[in-house]
Amino acid sequence: MKHVMEEVSQEQSVPKNDSVTGDLRLHEFRSRLFRNTRMLRIWLPPRYDAPENSSRLYPVLYLNDGQNLFDRATAFGGVEWQVDETADRLIRQEVIAPLIIVGIDNAQGERMKEYLPYRSLHPPVLRPRGKRYPDFLIKEVMPFVGERYRVARGFENSAVGGSSLGALISLYTVIQRPDVFGGLLLESPSLFISYRRIVKFSRLVRQWPAKVFLAIGTREAGRQDKDRQVVEDVRELERTLRQAGLDDHRLRVKIDEGATHSEGEWAKRFPEALTFLFGR
Repeated sequence: MKHVMEEVSQEQSVPKNDSVTGDLRLHEFRSRLFRNTRMLRIWLPPRYDAPENSSRLYPVLYLNDGQNLFDRATAFGGVEWQVDETADRLIRQEVIAPLIIVGIDNAQGERMKEYLPYRSLHPPVLRPRGKRYPDFLIKEVMPFVGERYRVARGFENSAVGGSSLGALISLYTVIQRPDVFGGLLLESPSLFISYRRIVKFSRLVRQWPAKVFLAIGTREAGRQDKDRQVVEDVRELERTLRQAGLDDHRLRVKIDEGATHSEGEWAKRFPEALTFLFGR
């Protein structure tokens, strides 16, 4: 079945505020697959529109929960990842190559359903829609971005990531479509879902992205036994990735002592993640 994307309004400008750095463009985006509308937040690197760059193509990082990435006015609890500030600084310092970053807003009340590929009792989601997410991203969002911006094609020029359930669905997406994404960013992934089904399924995977950044805090759950378990889940996924052949050049794992499950912690680790995935 061919999935068609639809733009329901013109590109929107971001209201001026001191929380947004650089050129951030908003598109109201209608998904036929999910039958709903959300915002795509597309951050362009410095001098994207400069005449000398008119034929330049850029790699792209797709991140879930786009509301939380660039602007504290839309971020959960008013705390953003500072993706724009971090990317702008690292590009200007020539630590990373210029890239486009696409924030895909979650579907708010439908977020949990879209980010869960399996039925779950904790949290209770008996009709998940996450198995559609790879097609949503690859057949709807990516063509939409590619038609409007100068995107470099190919496995080595595309990465995907997110935090919590947004990380879970990113992991699921690269497992289902290992040919599409050369980079994977997993912040505090919710690996416990459905009795750790995705951790077990990962053992069967033979092709992984060229680079994976995987991070977890030691105080994510707020209870000692659960804190230990979420860290062990990440360690088990790490063992699986190592056994699949990912060495230190391809895999970076960060167990962040004392870090909680929050936007602020993900913002702190984002410079390291972006440098690892896109560093020169």
